[in-house]
Amino acid sequence: MNSTNTGPDIQFSLDPAQGVPIYRQIIQQIEYAILADRLRPGDRLPTIRALAVALKTNPNTIARAYGELEIRGILNTQVGSGTYISGKRPDPGGEARNRKIQELFGRFMAEMEGLGLKGEELISMIQACKED
Repeated sequence: MNSTNTGPDIQFSLDPAQGVPIYRQIIQQIEYAILADRLRPGDRLPTIRALAVALKTNPNTIARAYGELEIRGILNTQVGSGTYISGKRPDPGGEARNRKIQELFGRFMAEMEGLGLKGEELISMIQACKED
């Protein structure tokens, strides 16, 4: 797994073993950061080259992710200036949302099991947190 903080608003965490192409993981993480308000309209993303170096991946992979997000209207690229978050928000529904929920829940469950929490004890702790 490859993880890097490219700025104060987004942390990329790439996992080649996940079975999801790297460019798709980048797209998902940018969309999730927008939906979570960690990235806002007008925020500048790292350059393709800088992000490729930080993530230790091919610049074409980053360009493909940025390009797809630009086609969707989520990013705007200004030649000579950079790539920015547009005012259009990603669609939070559908398959991408379900994949993200499953990914987060899977990590959560693995962490809890690693701490020895299972079944009723875990449910009780979640309910107690909800009541606070």
